Formats: sequence, structure tokens, C-alpha cells
Amino acid sequence: MDATLISSVIAATLVAGTPLIIVAIGELVTERAGVLNLGAEGMMSVGAVAAFAAAHAGLGPWTAALAGMAASAAAALLFGYVTLTMLANQVASGLALAIFGVGLAAFFGKPYESAPLPAVPTVAIPLLADIPLVGPALFNQQALVYASWLLVAGTAWFLDRSRGGLVLRAVGESPSAAHAVGYPVIAIRYAAVAFGGAMAGLGGAFMSVFYTPLWAEGMVAGRGWIALALVVFATWRPLRVMLGAYLFGGVLVSQLFVQGSGLRIEVPAQWLSMLPYLATIVVLVLISRNPATIRLNSPASLGQPFRPDR
Repeated sequence: MDATLISSVIAATLVAGTPLIIVAIGELVTERAGVLNLGAEGMMSVGAVAAFAAAHAGLGPWTAALAGMAASAAAALLFGYVTLTMLANQVASGLALAIFGVGLAAFFGKPYESAPLPAVPTVAIPLLADIPLVGPALFNQQALVYASWLLVAGTAWFLDRSRGGLVLRAVGESPSAAHAVGYPVIAIRYAAVAFGGAMAGLGGAFMSVFYTPLWAEGMVAGRGWIALALVVFATWRPLRVMLGAYLFGGVLVSQLFVQGSGLRIEVPAQWLSMLPYLATIVVLVLISRNPATIRLNSPASLGQPFRPDR
């Protein structure tokens, strides 16, 4: 492999991992508050179609991204109302949101299926983009790739170093104790759910406006489920989420590279397309063999309803 090809593979891996990072970080914050929202696939789909519709209307990529975030945050708040206010089962409600969101996006996305968007140009960081081999791959990327790095760093600082992060983790560990000392547990959980929804929408917007500027039914293609698995894989730690996202992004890029390279291999293309999802299953099985690893940072009240005393 020559230097240009290596640089291209690295750049493609970063781009492929970016939506996984964004969505997984949002889900991580939601779960650290004690709420289990399995609707990432549906929220990503809603955000993707809303962002595409806004961009197609001429509002620009960044306004489109905000539209995607708003649409997915609204869907997440609907989930929050059902689970936090009405105390419905979080697992069942999250699965319902995933199915509903995918179907809703397919319905509203029908008029846009043959309407491409202009490509969003990359942003080159001066001097750094000129570094041989790694410069073009790392520092000539979409702006949201850089934003995902800042998101990981900001989330890690917030959870580990800030008072707000301490309160959020306290709510996830023991909501009754947090409520006893005067913290608004339900409001904090609503905020975490809205943040998770907004990040899912941003991940969907990245796919439909920045990554592949077009809309196609099912374009999220299971990335929401992979993002959910990433949170467990990373044991609820932001930096590990980034590493895991790039691992899965690399698997995705590698199978696309093999299919497009013209190599004569006796493996059906469908098997190669299964690789990212097969890797997800294998990783989860390996982690599940050691329950202590999962409990390392898992919030104690994850998925448990809470009703404040009146």
C-alpha cells in the first residue's frame, strides 16, 4: 500500500466513525443519568431526513444540522415523557421509538429520494494538513469530524471534572439520594434525554448532509444499534467510545475497500457487508463473559423508573 492509499484509508475511517462517536456520546450521557434509550436508530433516521429536508430547502448545511438535532431532540423528549413522566418501561419504549422513527423517516423522506445535495467542502487546518501521510487524513476533514473530537473531550471533562457532571452521575447512581439533597432528578434526566436525542440527530444529519449528501430509505443502516453497543463496549467512558467508533469505522471501510479493490476473493459481497455488525456481536459477547467489566462504570439505576416523593 502506498502512502496515498494509506492516507485515504485513515481519512475514510475517521469519517465513518464520526457519526458513531456523536450518537454514542449522546447515549452515554443519557445512560449516565440512569435512562436507557434504545431508540438511537429511529432518532438518527428522523434527524437525517429532517436535516436533508432543510438542506434541500436551501437553508445551508449548518442550519440543516440544527434542524436534524431539533427533530431528534423532540422525538427523544416524547420518549422522555412516556418513560420519565408516565413511568413506562424504558426498554419497550426505546424499541418502539426506534421502529417508529425509522418508519416516520421513510414516510417523510419519499419526496427526497432522487434529490441529491451539493457536497459540503472539507476544512483544512493550516500547516497541520501539510504533514506527510497523516496531515491530509487527520487535518483535511469535515468540520463535524473535528467537532466530534471536541465533543469527546468536553464530555469527558464534564463527567469527570465539573459539578454538573457530578450531579448527573449522582442521579444515575442513586436518584433517591440525589432527590433527597434537593436535586431535580426528573428535570436532569429530561435534559440528558434531550441531549442524547440532539446528538443522534446530529449524527443522522452528518450522514445525509455531510457524509453522503443524499437521502435514501434505510441509509442509517444499523449505525444507531452499533452506537448503543459502543457505549457498553466503552464501559461508559468517552475516550473509549472514540476508540471503539474508529475500530468499527475501520471494519466498515475495510470491507468497502475489499469490495472496490477488484481483488478476486471467494467470499460473497453480502458476507463482507456483514463485517461491522458481526464485529459488534463478537465484541459484546467477549465483554459479556466478564460481568465485572460491564459493571465497572455502569450507572446503578440504569433503566429503573423514579417517582419523586410528593
